[in-house]
Amino acid sequence: MSDNIDNQQPNEETPANQLTGRTFLCVVDETEEFAAALQFACRRAHNSNGRVALLYVIEPAEFSHWMAVGERMREEAREEAEEMLNVVASVVQKRMGHMPVLYIREGKLREEVINLIEEEDGISLLVLGAASGTDGPGPLVSYLVEKMAGKLRVPVTIVPGNLSEEEIALIT
Repeated sequence: MSDNIDNQQPNEETPANQLTGRTFLCVVDETEEFAAALQFACRRAHNSNGRVALLYVIEPAEFSHWMAVGERMREEAREEAEEMLNVVASVVQKRMGHMPVLYIREGKLREEVINLIEEEDGISLLVLGAASGTDGPGPLVSYLVEKMAGKLRVPVTIVPGNLSEEEIALIT
C-alpha cells in the first residue's frame, strides 16, 4: 500500500445518524492503484455525506494435501486480511471522522464483489482503481467492464491509478 493515502487532513466528524446512507465500496488490495481508489471513495463519500465500505477477499488456497496445513493457511490469510483492513480503516477514520463498514469474504474475488453488491442494498457505488501499466487495468476491472457492464445494480467508478491527490481532489 502506498504511503500517500494518509496525507489528507482529517475532516470534522460526521455523526453516524447524519450520513445519507450512500455507501462507496472499495476493494482492498496491495496494488498501487488502490490508493487512488480509496482517496476517491473517501472524498466522494465526504462530499455527499456518505460512508465508505471496504471489502477484502481471501482467495481460496490451492493447498489441500493435509487438512491441518490447509486450515492453518486459511487462518493466516484471515489474520492478514484483518490486519490490512484495520490499517486501511484507520486511514478512512482519519479522513472521514467515522469508521468504514468492513467486509471480509472468502472465495473468488469477482464473485464475492458481485455477491456483496447484490446482498447489501446500502452499497451505492463500486470504486475501483485501474492499473496504469501496459498489462491493462487489472483483472477485476476488465471483468466488470467486459462481462458485467449493465448487469450490476450499482454504478462502477474506475479511477486511474496514476492520478495525483490534487487531480483526485479536483474531480471529486
